[in-house]
Formats: sequence, structure tokens, C-alpha cells
Amino acid sequence: MASSGMPNDDSKPLDEASGSKPTAEGASQTERVVVSLREKLLRGDFRPGERLVELALVPRLNASRTPVRLALERLAHQGLLEPLPYGGFRVREFTVAEIWDSIEVRGVLEGTAARYAAERLAHLSELDPLRRRHEAFEATAAPMDMDNFVEYLEKNAAYHRELWKLAKSATLVRALEQISALPFAEPGSIVFGGSEDAQEFHSRNAIVAIEQHRAIIEAIENREGARAESVAREHSRLARRNLDWALRRRDLLQLLPGASLISMPQP
Repeated sequence: MASSGMPNDDSKPLDEASGSKPTAEGASQTERVVVSLREKLLRGDFRPGERLVELALVPRLNASRTPVRLALERLAHQGLLEPLPYGGFRVREFTVAEIWDSIEVRGVLEGTAARYAAERLAHLSELDPLRRRHEAFEATAAPMDMDNFVEYLEKNAAYHRELWKLAKSATLVRALEQISALPFAEPGSIVFGGSEDAQEFHSRNAIVAIEQHRAIIEAIENREGARAESVAREHSRLARRNLDWALRRRDLLQLLPGASLISMPQP
């Protein structure tokens, strides 16, 4: 067949249902399916080791096959699923050692982000958004109770993501987002109970977190890359401290999203 002489742009994949190129609406649907499926995984709707296939998930997620397939691939890339050689995906199970490793890796990456921020800071005004995030976080830390706990986690996550932005490295941010997608690895992976010992434990952690947040800002302001990196890496160990505590409180651990995916050691 003779060419029409018109340029043929094959640089983007076609939508398998319509034959057209992906649209913003299609991308939005894929994001919705990713969020929905991830919530189901972390909520325990699927058992560790359970096989997931496109056709079975289509009605369950109220979506067509293409966004379901893309969501499965995305979550496999994040590490929540494993691709199977004969087709489909399997829900991953995580050992406590793997979670500890994930926290350690996030600490290394966040340490690098803090060092980059100190080395790449062009103007002190660039620190203003991080300062505001810190002030908002500090304001929610006392008293530490169930009423302000959700807000505390949100402000903490906002601080960390602002720090990532200061690194001025899209590659580093992508790596941090991927490792933070794993259960217990993200900065806000904290389980809370209403008992007095829980409040006391998290109040102590909050005091440490506030001081470490402040020290990271100070080190970046003074262009002390090595110090910023060291404090950020130490700060990530609060997540491991929380996991250690939660493992002794199995009743509270089950309240945290993703707990069903973790292979618990015997008491």
C-alpha cells in the first residue's frame, strides 16, 4: 500500500479498545484503578500469595481491562505484586526483615535528598516551604491523642515530601516514592492506640521527630550536607522503632494498612 506522504506518529501506544491514543481521561482512570487496587491490597482484601488476573478484577474494580492491566504492572513495579511466568500476578508477602530493609533503604535515600538539598540550595528563601511544613507538623504533636493523630501523620508526610523536592532530583523522588509504597516503609507508617502507654510512646517519638526535622532544616540552611544526611538517616529509624513496638502489640498492628501482607514472627 502506497504511503500517503503524511507523517505517521507511532511513538505512543494505542488504546486496545478504541485504537486511539491514550487520553488524559484514560490516564486518570488508570490512576483511579491503581489507588483502588492498592487500597484493597493494604486492607487485606487479597491474601498473600493469591493470584490476580485482569478479567477477574475488571468487575471488582469497575474498570476496563487496559487500566486494570496497567494498574497491576504499576503495583508490581512498586513491589506489592509479583508477576508470574504463566500469566497474572501474585500478592506479595513481606517478612519483617524485608520491611526493616525497606526502612533502611528509605533512610539512605532521604539522607541523600537532605544532602542534595544542602548542596543545591540556591537561596535561603527556598527553605521557607519546608519551614512552614515543620511549623504545621510541630503544632499537631501535642497533645498526642487520637483526635490529632491523623493530622499529625498528614503534616509529617507533607514535611518529608517537601524535603524530597528540595533535593532537585526527579530520579531520587521517584525512588523514594517507590520504596515508600511498601508496607511500613513510608514516613507516616505509624500505628496508634488509645492506651496510655501508646500515647506516651508516640509522644516521646514526636519530640524526637520535631528536633530532627528542625536539625535537618538547620543543616540545609548552613549548607552542611554531611550533617543533613546523617540526621535524615537517623530520623528514618523512628519508623523501625515504631515497628518494633507494634510487633509487641499485635492487636494494634492489625489496624495499620498493609499488616495483612506481613509474615509475622511467632511470639
